Amino acid sequence: MLTDPAGTNELTHTIIGAAIRVHQECGPGLLESVYIECLIFELRDRGLAADVGVRVPLTYRGRRLSTHYELDLRIEGRVIIEVKSVAVLAPIHTAQLVTYLKLTGCPVGLLINFNVPVLKQGVKRIVNPGLAGRRPSAGDGLRGEARAASNP
Repeated sequence: MLTDPAGTNELTHTIIGAAIRVHQECGPGLLESVYIECLIFELRDRGLAADVGVRVPLTYRGRRLSTHYELDLRIEGRVIIEVKSVAVLAPIHTAQLVTYLKLTGCPVGLLINFNVPVLKQGVKRIVNPGLAGRRPSAGDGLRGEARAASNP
C-alpha cells in the first residue's frame, strides 16, 4: 500500500524532479555541498521553501545538550533531504535520516545519493516510523525547537 503522510507525495515528486535536474546538469562525482547548493536553487526556482542547515537540538536524560544535529535541507517544513555523494549508500545513512525524522516529527525524508549513473538509483524515500498507523496532523514536521530553527 502506498502511503502519503501529511500529503507529501506531490511534494516529494517535485523535489525528486529538482534533484534529477541537478544530476542531469552536474553528473556524479561532486562534493555534497555543491549538490546542496544546486538543489536549493532548483527547489526555490520551483517556488518551494528550502531551509538550509536547520539545527535540531538534542536532549539526554531531560537535559539539553550543547551539541545538535544539522539537517542538509528541510523543504516546506515537511520533508527532510539528506544529500550524499558516496559510492554506495550504507545502512548508517538510512539510520541518520530516520533519526532526523524522529527528532523533528517531519513525516517523510529523502536520502539522495548523487554519485550514481542514473539518479533514480540513488533516491530512497523514508516515512517517519513514529507516524506509522496514525493520521497526520497539521503540526507534523514542526516539532519543538526544530520548528523555530532557521538558517544559521
